Amino acid sequence: MTWWQRAGQRLPAWPLLAWLAGALVAAVVERAVGLHVVHALGLPTLPSMFGLSSVFAEPGLMPHTLAYLLLVYLLPAGGVAALLAPWVRRSLVRLSPRLALLVHLGVLYAVFHVWGHTDDYRLLVLRLLGIGIILTTSLNLVNGWMGEFSVSVAGFMAVGAYVSSVLTVWGFVDDDVFGPAVLPAVLAPFAFPLVLVLGGVAAALSALLVAVPSFRTRGDYLAIISLAYVFIVKSALENAEFIGGPRGFMNQPTLASLPVVFVWTLLCVATIALYVTSTYGKATSAVRDNESAAEAVTVDTRRVKVVAFLTHAFWSGIAGGLYAHVIGYINPSNFGLIKSAEVLAMLYLGGLSSVSGSVLGTVLFQLLSEVLRPLKLVKWLVIPVLLILVMVFRPRGLFGFRELRLPFVPARPYGAAGD
Repeated sequence: MTWWQRAGQRLPAWPLLAWLAGALVAAVVERAVGLHVVHALGLPTLPSMFGLSSVFAEPGLMPHTLAYLLLVYLLPAGGVAALLAPWVRRSLVRLSPRLALLVHLGVLYAVFHVWGHTDDYRLLVLRLLGIGIILTTSLNLVNGWMGEFSVSVAGFMAVGAYVSSVLTVWGFVDDDVFGPAVLPAVLAPFAFPLVLVLGGVAAALSALLVAVPSFRTRGDYLAIISLAYVFIVKSALENAEFIGGPRGFMNQPTLASLPVVFVWTLLCVATIALYVTSTYGKATSAVRDNESAAEAVTVDTRRVKVVAFLTHAFWSGIAGGLYAHVIGYINPSNFGLIKSAEVLAMLYLGGLSSVSGSVLGTVLFQLLSEVLRPLKLVKWLVIPVLLILVMVFRPRGLFGFRELRLPFVPARPYGAAGD
């Protein structure tokens, strides 16, 4: 048995918390000596996305980039994980599952905070990644657990983005259109959660325009009506001159910091995970598997569909509000069919009816998009080919109808056939 085979047998035995601690140490090492290592190895800049994007831009940098990854990431992370593994394994036994989960999430955020604040680009990618997870996980509730097909996610995102933007600019920003701020700017971070919720509620209310006619019948009507909804919302925003029309809307305060996005992402993932294991979630899966049988056992199928669809719309509106306050500018063109197609690609890559799949698909798709960014137009040839290969060899997606189980979190039954 070779040394790497022996190492491969030992790596999975190390607890996740030990790996997270190792990743945190690696991020600290990069903050402390990363630039010195860059200069010593002859790299032009600090590698943003683990150096992979720079390799595509300049293939000759591959040996230098691999050396950087080894010295800054792999050796510190692996060494710390190996040292802490026995202590972590003993300590986790004494913790309750809920406390263990909080500890893992705290260390995970610390890794994101240290690694992301190394440069603005990483920070932007992490925040957009959290927003993408919210969109994909909420859409999975409709396209996965409910078994329907909706493309209206971009429209709901647009409603949430514009409603929250109008509220924050009107309330806390001196603007040419809305005039002087109504409230002191210092109150903006405290009012921001309420603003996001109002944006989500507005998106959910607008979703009734899709849900009411769609769920009166069976078939593919939801796909058609949701497609029309996206065009209607985009056209309405382009003709609303008081919020910029086709020029877009700007001056949003950058209230969606990394901790804010992280907390809202956790809330969304936890909400959807609890929803699909609740009575309503089991009813939603029953409607997907056999709607007639669900009606025969007194399930109000129309009500179940509407509740699931409005939940998806609410969280998509939240994601839109976060997006607007990350970028500081929104335009109707940001919320067209291309955005819906992007979310659908992340969803089907990760897998239907799986919270873990939604997270994994979003992370892989967005990181792959950033890594391949130097390829420009070629990137949009490579990514579709990879998606096609996944659909051929993994028709259900990477984690379709399955969940990644953490050892310190008790399993909850999904109550659906095929799960």
